[in-house]
Order: sequence, then C-alpha cells, then structure tokens
Amino acid sequence: MFDQFSIRSSCRAARWSAAGLALRWVMWIAVLLLLGLPTRVADAQRLTTLVAFAVASKADMITIATVPVGNAGNVGELSGPGAGGYGTDRICGAVSYNYDIAKYETTAGQYTAFLNAVGSTDTYGLYNTRMWSDTSGCKIQRANSSGSYTYSVAAGYANRPVNFVSFGDAMRFTNWLQNGQPTGEQNSTTTESGTYTLSGGTTNTALMAVAVPDATQRATWAATGSAHWLLTSEDEFYKAAYYKGGGTNAGYWDYPTSSNTAPGRDLADALGNNANYYTGYDPYPIDSDKFTTLAGEFQSSASPYGTFDQGGNVWEWNDAIISGSGVGLRGGSFDSAKRTLASSYRKDIDPQNELNYVGFRVASVPEPSTFVLFGVGAVIVLGWTGRQQSRKAKATRSRRGK
Repeated sequence: MFDQFSIRSSCRAARWSAAGLALRWVMWIAVLLLLGLPTRVADAQRLTTLVAFAVASKADMITIATVPVGNAGNVGELSGPGAGGYGTDRICGAVSYNYDIAKYETTAGQYTAFLNAVGSTDTYGLYNTRMWSDTSGCKIQRANSSGSYTYSVAAGYANRPVNFVSFGDAMRFTNWLQNGQPTGEQNSTTTESGTYTLSGGTTNTALMAVAVPDATQRATWAATGSAHWLLTSEDEFYKAAYYKGGGTNAGYWDYPTSSNTAPGRDLADALGNNANYYTGYDPYPIDSDKFTTLAGEFQSSASPYGTFDQGGNVWEWNDAIISGSGVGLRGGSFDSAKRTLASSYRKDIDPQNELNYVGFRVASVPEPSTFVLFGVGAVIVLGWTGRQQSRKAKATRSRRGK
C-alpha cells in the first residue's frame, strides 16, 4: 500500500526528480569536458560539485509515481449509450504513442506541496475552504492571511486523493510540474503557462478556451522525446484503465480492475476486483470516517498497466469536451454507483466546478531513457578522459625530445 507522504515509488518517479536532474547535469558537464573545458582537474571537480548542489536544492520536490503504457497504435472501442453506458457515443482508447500515467490519483499531500509553493496569496483560488470544512474533504487546512498563507494536511489524509479541485486547478498543478515545481506567485513562470496557457482564466468560458494539446501534438512530443506533463486525455485514461495490453488488438476489460465483473468493496482486497463506490447498503464512508481510500489501498485491483483507483474514489478530470460546454470526467467516485466505473460511462461537468467527488491524475509523454542519457554521458566522459591522456602523452614526448 502507498502510505508515505515522501511519495516513495517503486516505479518511475517524476521526470524532474533529483536523479533525473543529476543526469542532466552530468550530460552538460560531459559536453564541456569533450569540448576541452575545463582542462584542469580542479575545474572539473568544481563543475562536478554543481551536480551535488543541484540535487540537494531539489531534494524536497514531490515525485509522481508513474507506469508506462505501451502497445502504441492499439485499436479503440465504442463507449457511451451504444455500448450500454452513458453520455455520448465515441470510440475511445486508441493511442498512437507510448506514454506514462500516474499510478495513483493526485494526493492531498502532493497538492499541499503545490499550494505551499505557489499559494501564499492564491490569486486564482487553487484552495477551496471546503477541502478542510467539508466532512468528505481531503483535509487540507490553510493558515494565516493573504500574502503569507501556509497549508498543511491532516494526519491520515496526505495519501488520499485531493478533491474540491476545478479543471483549472488541475491544469495549474500540471503547469507547475512542467515548470519544474517552482516557488513564487501564480504567474507565467509557475501556474499560468507551461503545458497549458491559462492567463488568469478561472471562469467556465475562460477555461473552455484553453488550448489543450491534441493527440497529434502529444505523439510529436513522444516521438521527439520532449517531456511534458499533462492531464490525461480521455483516450489515455481509457487505455490505461481498460485496455488488456499485450498487443494492438487485445480488447478491453469492462472495469479498471482487470475484470468484466463489477467490483466489490472489500478493503482487505484479498482476491482483487474491489473499488470505492456507493451502494446504498454497504458501510459508508468505506474507511471508518474517511470517504476516500489511501492510494493503492486495493493492492490486488490494479489495471492491466498497473494503475490504481481509475474506478471509484474520485472522478478524474480528463480533457475531453463532451457536451460543448462540459469537460470530461471518468471513473466514478465514492459517491456514485458501480455502473459509473464501467468503460461505457462518460460524464462531463462545467470546468470551474469544485466538488467533493472530483479529483485528477496526471500523465506524461516520455523523454529519452535516463539510462540512455547516462550511457551517452559516460561515452562523452570516456572520450574526454582519452583526450586528456593523449594530451599528457604528447606533452611527455615533447619534453623527452628537448
């Protein structure tokens, strides 16, 4: 079970984690070495020290545990009323590129770190007071006054999903990740640009006007190794949740627990195929006085790609425009019936809504493997070492010839 606010991960961490940052510094230093700068060991040592400094300065960054979603070019399937569900009919799940998706929903702990980084004034209302006051809120509390706001999350809630977030809040969190998790006011360097250009927009009209990267743009980023954090597209969410994997025509499960049978609600999850949703007769809230479950609570109920809670817990924003004025939600919640967890169920709401049953999950298009970066850096460093040895040999021969 995922239950530490340190956001430890056994899979891929955030692309802008300390380890990834260190590899980038190694690459730059290696290039300088290959070019012959610096030429003294002392200079090289000083540059190498920058790696340790860079890693230390980013040690408090959050990480996002992700899983890879492969089988690019898979076929989609019908979702909506024509498939026995809800919403409008659409072929969903076909994705032409490989990508990564968050293993868990964005947590209250991660969102608290975001608020503390950019919410001292909270110009665009990233915090909703009901996060704390509502009985089903994620229990993030705000202290002090505007200009010096600070945020904390109650014990036992850091690794449960954030809720009471709008589509705009989710895009701003994603921009913050894309910009390297900076600290400062909410502006173009932190929340207002990055993957999405919001320019201060918070209304339904303004949020609907935000340009969302389409499948072609995402595929280009994936092909060129241009790393971007994103909210999931509907197809990215659908594939990660329901596609069986193993090929490009493998078919889909009906539920995101790798099953065609509706899940149960057993927290012990010994046999798998369980989720957090509402029945009207089972214990509610599901976890004592807590309406949502810990990330990965249903440890035996992963999707085929290894994600958790894509069904139940909280509805998750995706970037589909379904009804012309509503933004897509997928997956159902602790407050909705089991049918809403099905692959056939499409839902949308106004993008400025901040509701107790809505959260989000992020995705990323991959960058070149860190192992590739490390390998290239090692080759360059070895090349510089050989070059330095050659210079020394020439100098020795020159002295002997005198």
